[in-house]
Amino acid sequence: MTPHRFHLVVLVAALGGAGCAVTSDYQRPAPLGLAAMPATFAETRTVTNAGAWKPAEPGAHQPRDAWWTRFNDAELNRLQALATTNNQSLAVAYARFRQARAVLDVSRADLYPHVTANPSANRQRTSANAFERNGVPAAFNYSTFNLTLNSSWELDLWGRVRKQVEGAQARLAAAADDLESARLAVLAEIATDYFTLRSLDGEHALLEQTLTTYRRSLELTANRRQGGIATDLDVAQAQAQLKSAEAELPAIELQRAKLRHALATLCGLPATGFSVSAAKELAFAPRPVPAVVPSELLERRPDIAAAERRMAAANADLGVAQTAFYPRVSLVGTAGLQSVNLGSLFDWPSRLWAIGPNVEVPLFPLSRLRGARAAALANYDATVAAYRQTVLTAFQEVEDQLAAQRQLAAQLGSVQAALTAARRTLEIANHRYQAGLVTYLEVAAAQNAALALERTGVRLSAEALLANVALIKAAGGGWEAPGQPRN
Repeated sequence: MTPHRFHLVVLVAALGGAGCAVTSDYQRPAPLGLAAMPATFAETRTVTNAGAWKPAEPGAHQPRDAWWTRFNDAELNRLQALATTNNQSLAVAYARFRQARAVLDVSRADLYPHVTANPSANRQRTSANAFERNGVPAAFNYSTFNLTLNSSWELDLWGRVRKQVEGAQARLAAAADDLESARLAVLAEIATDYFTLRSLDGEHALLEQTLTTYRRSLELTANRRQGGIATDLDVAQAQAQLKSAEAELPAIELQRAKLRHALATLCGLPATGFSVSAAKELAFAPRPVPAVVPSELLERRPDIAAAERRMAAANADLGVAQTAFYPRVSLVGTAGLQSVNLGSLFDWPSRLWAIGPNVEVPLFPLSRLRGARAAALANYDATVAAYRQTVLTAFQEVEDQLAAQRQLAAQLGSVQAALTAARRTLEIANHRYQAGLVTYLEVAAAQNAALALERTGVRLSAEALLANVALIKAAGGGWEAPGQPRN
């Protein structure tokens, strides 16, 4: 080995051996205040789970089943399938995921040497005033032919490239979780709009039945007036009651149309010509809420995982900013062929090569590097706060929906009892009116009260379904904890 080659090998080995990490490894901060939280949710009203709360583990990507199929509604299943295929928000999220995957490939490429081919051929003339031969200006033409390979490889002594790859990996995981979060949001919105539409269908059918009853009552009251039993006031009250109920139909129709249009957009289809199959009674009874919703359910939330991965990416960016204060050392080299004659380009004497280190040392202005590091630190702190806020919001959403489940069940029971009493009151009022003991005003009041309770019952049944959907969404897309059997 020649002395020059020996010195080069020693230099490269010394640089490689001097490599050390100047940044610390990422450690996930504990969510703010979670240590003081109970192992169960307050709205379950029980404390039977002895396990402690633990924060979400990103990257697990637990499988999420087709939770909407538990509602046993073929039309809902059809809409969900359309949205999964055609929804444009999901298309955007998937494109962002592909973009993050491509960025990771770009970052990984910096771990390896970069090699480029540089073939060239040029013809040029020298200046007559630049060269002299025996005191006489000499100008001549000549050609140069080159066929070279240039390479460079950054010796990642301080971990800059590794931190870039680490950040790209975290962003890819966050993009995957964003895609799952968007999917969960779209499918939950479809279920919400669909059940609301079904509720309005039920109200519409109930109102149509009521209008039939009111028309019959108006006809009977008019006949009684002709017989001298009822008064003009009774007829006017029956007419007012009928027209008032008829006036409610357009508002319900408008709400139904808006929901159909919203479902069309969610399914990625134009609202024009989009239709939902004939109304089906909301016969599904919401599943009983488990006594305890274990902490593992919150680990399923993709938004928590995405927030945590963004925190990891910001930590990697902070590491990259830190390494900017240290020299960047690259090994560069050139090898190839060069000749002034094309015919001799591939001859052995035409070979050339060069190899050596290239060191880039930051000197001035260092304030730029300090500013970049401060910005990276501030960004990391922001992602930590965003992560903690996401966890707290998840707790709030689960608690809200557990409370809604419990309160709606109690409210629906009270409404059903009140409806039974209202129907009995209406029956008595009809008998008293037919016997001439009261005016039609009492019958109308009893009918209106019964109708209001009927519609309230339909709405509460729908709200119970919507609360089921919201709780499933808050739990990250499913009811069961890992290992729990499915009913």
